[in-house]
Amino acid sequence: MTPPVGTTVARATGIAAAVGLGAFAWGVLVERNRFTIRHEVLPILDPGTRPITVLHLADLHMAPWQRGKQEWLRSLAILEPDLIVNTGDNLGHLDGLDGVRFALEPFVGVPGVFVHGSNDYYAPEFKNPARYFLAPSARSAKTTPLNTATLEEFFENTLGWLNLNNNARAVELRGSRLELFGVNDAHRGWDRLDQLPGAIDEMRQNVGWADDRTGPAAVAIGVTHAPYRRVLDAFVTNGADAIFAGHTHGGQVRIPGLPALVTNCDIPSEQAQGLSLWRHARRAAYLNVSAGIGTSIYAPVRFACPPEAVVVTLVADDFSYS
Repeated sequence: MTPPVGTTVARATGIAAAVGLGAFAWGVLVERNRFTIRHEVLPILDPGTRPITVLHLADLHMAPWQRGKQEWLRSLAILEPDLIVNTGDNLGHLDGLDGVRFALEPFVGVPGVFVHGSNDYYAPEFKNPARYFLAPSARSAKTTPLNTATLEEFFENTLGWLNLNNNARAVELRGSRLELFGVNDAHRGWDRLDQLPGAIDEMRQNVGWADDRTGPAAVAIGVTHAPYRRVLDAFVTNGADAIFAGHTHGGQVRIPGLPALVTNCDIPSEQAQGLSLWRHARRAAYLNVSAGIGTSIYAPVRFACPPEAVVVTLVADDFSYS
């Protein structure tokens, strides 16, 4: 006997609701704390040079009670990175700095660079998640400032990292010369691309190897929080060999096997997470976009997009088969 149509619909609705509730529970209780490490290899160094291990940290969105995330970040010290690239949105609460300090304390003395996201300046606030499907998020008129100056002091004076917010710096690591330049949060329009060429020129004029023509060619790396097209294009124009970015959370809630549903910027959805090539004006650079490590405390869910740190190994642009 065929069950009544109403019964069938009710049963199907109940099953769909149960599946949805289960998926939500998984995203809140399991996946957002299922911290992973993604590994990538970029052949951009001079032939014959030693590899450089880069640890890319993005979007910690730290709250003081998130002890598991803090302990996992501390454990990454076992990777022994040569360079840390931090692409912003470290804070996720008014008291988030305490958690950031504890989490990153093992990296004191490890060379690093950083840029800011808006959540390094302003505390998060509740937003309707559905709005992200309509347009990138906008800053509310009501904002709570965070202690950005103290965060910068910790990064620069305690950890020894270089500030790349609309700035350019250079470092020499394991026999390679790295030119690093970055911008402040493009999602809020704080990137000053008009200042970038001047900053790069000044860095190149004052770097210690400026008059040494015998060493390896410098490798250029661009760093941004939000991977907007205008920023990526400008980085490629200014000679970037590789670009590091965060902000997108990889879409945060995804359908398995499909690109990100939302990017919260204008990058193509298929490039919202992972390693790809960014092409502009007949040039190209490797682009690594991290899915990030945290989420807003007001949207604590991930699905088909676990939190990640990325280990990017820079290697020589030559291949030996001996």
